[in-house]
Amino acid sequence: MGQHTATFVLAAIVIIPLAGLIGTSTDQLAIHAGPRVGGLLNATFGNITELVLAIFLILHGELDIVKASLIGSIIGNLLLVLGLALLVGGLRHREQTFNAHAAGVHSTSLTLAVTGLVMPAVFVLSAGSQTFVQREVVSVTIAVVLIALYACALWFMYVTHEHLFRTPGSDERAEWSIRRSVVVLLMATAVVAVMADLLVRALQPTVEDLGLSKLFVGLVIIPIIGNAAEHGSAVLMATRNKLDATLEIAIGSSVQVALFVAPALVLISLATSHQMDFVFRTFEVVAVALATVIVTLICRDGASNWLEGAQLIGAYVIMAISFLFVHTS
Repeated sequence: MGQHTATFVLAAIVIIPLAGLIGTSTDQLAIHAGPRVGGLLNATFGNITELVLAIFLILHGELDIVKASLIGSIIGNLLLVLGLALLVGGLRHREQTFNAHAAGVHSTSLTLAVTGLVMPAVFVLSAGSQTFVQREVVSVTIAVVLIALYACALWFMYVTHEHLFRTPGSDERAEWSIRRSVVVLLMATAVVAVMADLLVRALQPTVEDLGLSKLFVGLVIIPIIGNAAEHGSAVLMATRNKLDATLEIAIGSSVQVALFVAPALVLISLATSHQMDFVFRTFEVVAVALATVIVTLICRDGASNWLEGAQLIGAYVIMAISFLFVHTS
């Protein structure tokens, strides 16, 4: 193992528990703040690790990997995280139930996100030659619309229709003080930023050493690093038969990436020398669309079992092995 590969692996290993600390501190702050503000806090900081990683990738001009990691995060949460949770939870509990209405709201938001991904790709394929300005106008407009609709979804879930969604139980008590939670959140985020810089700098040599494509790293490896903490939380909630919490972690995180993180990165990139558009590759769009359809079908009846979890994992493995052999210039 070369020096750069060792650096990449070490940075990835360090980021995983830090992401867990960020999630724990955010949860503690959410309990202090109450159901409404707490829900907004979780919705805001839920994917901060992925956001930090993506920003450093943008600063280094790795726009294709940024897009791949966003797609990988969405399908990873929908298929791998949710699949593992349903499989493990289903093996422990014969059948588990959840709020089908809440899951339906998330599924609708994901379908909207797929629309936001499909239309720029169709624009590129059908509009002939496009100028850089045209692509940016389309991308920025879609980004603004998706963020606005994400804000509407949050308002719906935590203000006007909060009774339809999960809130912390009345017996839930914070184990950390507000000060400790804030300090841990800030410090963990700062260290994640340092590790993300190291990881991105070591990316190219690592890809060459291991013989992997950058797209596979972006679609599979980086999302797993960023979502490792969520994997454990989703599975733990499923084993406790708290499937609403599991779906909130897995599907809610995908919605946040699709409707907030990805559009936000398009806008953030405008302040850098590497502008990112909202035009994704066809196979990336198809992967998200298929994952959305599969999860929507599974969630429609408000109940789940271990077989559905195995099916989700199988779908993820099929996509991941296909990504392994995708090489683009």
